[in-house]
Amino acid sequence: MKKDIVIYPRVIERIEDWPIYRQSKDRSEFLREIDEFTFRRLVDRHKRDLADVIVKTIYQERIRIKEDPWKVDPPNERQFWNRISKRLIKKSLDRQDTEAKEVAEDILNKIIHRYSEEIVGTFQIPTFRFAQRFLTAFFSRLFNAAVGKSIRSIFRGRRHLYERLNVVGDVETVRSLFNHGTVVVVPTHSSNLDSILVGYAMDQIMGLPSFSYGAGLNLYNFGPAAYFMNRLGAYRVDRRKKNPIYLETLKTMSNLSIQRGVNSLFFPGGTRSRSGRIETELKMGLLGTAVEAQRALCQSGSDKKVFIVPLVLCYNFVLEAPFLIEQHLRSTGKENYIRLKDEGTSVRAWLRFVWRFFSITSDITLSVGKPMDILGNFVDGEGRSFDRFGNELCIKDYYTSNNVVTADRQREEEYTKLLAERIAERYHVENVVLSSHLIAYAVFEFLLHENPKLDLFGILRLPPDDYVFPFRAVQEVVEQIQTRLFEWEQQGKIRLAPELYKPADEVVRDGVKNLGIFHTEKPLGFNKAGDIVSSNFRVLYFYHNRLENYRLDKIIHWKSEEIEVLKTD
Repeated sequence: MKKDIVIYPRVIERIEDWPIYRQSKDRSEFLREIDEFTFRRLVDRHKRDLADVIVKTIYQERIRIKEDPWKVDPPNERQFWNRISKRLIKKSLDRQDTEAKEVAEDILNKIIHRYSEEIVGTFQIPTFRFAQRFLTAFFSRLFNAAVGKSIRSIFRGRRHLYERLNVVGDVETVRSLFNHGTVVVVPTHSSNLDSILVGYAMDQIMGLPSFSYGAGLNLYNFGPAAYFMNRLGAYRVDRRKKNPIYLETLKTMSNLSIQRGVNSLFFPGGTRSRSGRIETELKMGLLGTAVEAQRALCQSGSDKKVFIVPLVLCYNFVLEAPFLIEQHLRSTGKENYIRLKDEGTSVRAWLRFVWRFFSITSDITLSVGKPMDILGNFVDGEGRSFDRFGNELCIKDYYTSNNVVTADRQREEEYTKLLAERIAERYHVENVVLSSHLIAYAVFEFLLHENPKLDLFGILRLPPDDYVFPFRAVQEVVEQIQTRLFEWEQQGKIRLAPELYKPADEVVRDGVKNLGIFHTEKPLGFNKAGDIVSSNFRVLYFYHNRLENYRLDKIIHWKSEEIEVLKTD
């Protein structure tokens, strides 16, 4: 039976007291801090080749403007970089060292400030309250229209989005940590819906203040989206810009924001999981800013801590699955696959998906992981760190050398790697296995078992119409996997959705139903005889991969009954 929905009160009642609002009010000073910190960092690291770094940045930016312009780009982009380039050539490259250094540093300051102005957004209370009311009303009415199937039901407003969201985990501990430091939430990334659903859940269900979050600059090409994101605490990330000045400015913004106590949210996987697997290799850039911010807090004598909260999003089906798996297969197999349109970028497809989402019973689960410090040690509700033996730790000691807190870039890089490993490990523990995950894994393992001489790409080229998976055979495999999953959940190694405790035959039917809800070419369905069929092995492979890293194939004992291969004329 599904648990009653818990709606938590606000951790910080007054929006005026939210850290993100206080920082937005102090935006000019925040920009100054970013500019100064980034400048010092770059000058220290590039004492001998600063002019080369600037030249490389100018070159990359002029190429970007020419080959990959966006509507959101400032109208004076070309003029700015041309002017900077001419000044560098005239006043720096052919002058004496002292004069050249002064000119290069002045140009560096201008570039940094241009980037910081672009990156840092604002947070405006009226816009937040309007967006809050609008989205709640929009989703509520859409939900009731989809369920009621009538125009009149649009205005009943009796049900809400949170009825589709299951939030599990130790939410109370996370809430209490806001009194002891800065919270950094690091979710898995499966769909373009992730940001909306996470933000909604944290605001409307968990009662948390707004977080600072990164939004791709390409999203600002759409006017209404740009208007709201500019005023709701988002900072802009331009993935076209790979030069060291931009990247250092972005990391500095994150570092100083965390030091100021602004709670942050970012996807450490960097982008949506193309394969369908839970992320194992995480990006170090923004994670490193949390490690550095903690050291800076210790240096300043503050007892505030930085807390890391893994968050696992669990969907029965993903809108963009066909597009994502095609990208993954092209990049790993080097095959000439037909390029599919990314349904996730189509407004019409997205609205169709949302309508389906509200009109069906398939829920989405947000699994809130156990909070950790920046070294991956678990923390309690008072923010105290403990090792695996239950001994309390002092985070300051990890930054101390000869009784003094010191900056050590190599040491902090190692801490960042350790943190990334711990987050990836916790993703797999906090993951909630849904019926769709289990049935997709079981059926695709049948394909692998029945075709031992084929590699993955050979398997995926098999004609789906030639295969029928006997219901009873699939049920037996599901029963075996269930037994192991029950053991793991008892040991705290994984989480299971309530429906996985139903008899295996019900789990199979529920999983097939959920996988067949949205996609045109259904990864799984039933034929007239009640056996299981697939219309798309590649999409089935995407959903199978959700459990790939658990190596459940090692516990399956194959019975005498095998897949029936239909003979075609």
